[in-house]
Amino acid sequence: MSAPSEAANRAENWLRQRQVNGPHDVLIITGRGTMSGGGTPPVHEAVRRRLFALRRVGVITLHREQTAGSFQVSLAPMRSMIDAPRRNRVHHPRPSRLAPASLASLKPETLRLLRESADTALSGLGVKMTEAFLDDEMLRQLRAISTAVPEGPNREERIQTAIRRLLREYG
Repeated sequence: MSAPSEAANRAENWLRQRQVNGPHDVLIITGRGTMSGGGTPPVHEAVRRRLFALRRVGVITLHREQTAGSFQVSLAPMRSMIDAPRRNRVHHPRPSRLAPASLASLKPETLRLLRESADTALSGLGVKMTEAFLDDEMLRQLRAISTAVPEGPNREERIQTAIRRLLREYG
């Protein structure tokens, strides 16, 4: 993997993690690329392209170049990430870090929160729900949230915190 691609991946992971903490502005420093050949800073350009992709999938609401070597980025509410339309063509596939074969592998509190979130989202759409439809929505939300919660100790508790934030956003 090239340095620009790796930098864009690291920026995306960091932005997804920050999104769980709530919508706010952050600064990403890429550097001006003064040592780059050809006068074009490759890391800055790779991050800029990734920011456009992250806007389409509901991770950020906007970004602007702060300086020649940095971007000011406004993070989107988690609901934007959950509600973002699926695209047929994904430039940067993100494998789910938590992809249980079934929801049965989750703790009861995580299941309760996830069910409440899925029910709230579907009710807002006026959808007549079946258990299978509700389970599909729960898995869809879990996959989206799990991309923002890194591996590590107490991961499921951090996922619960993210679901609680999402529920507050649904109001």
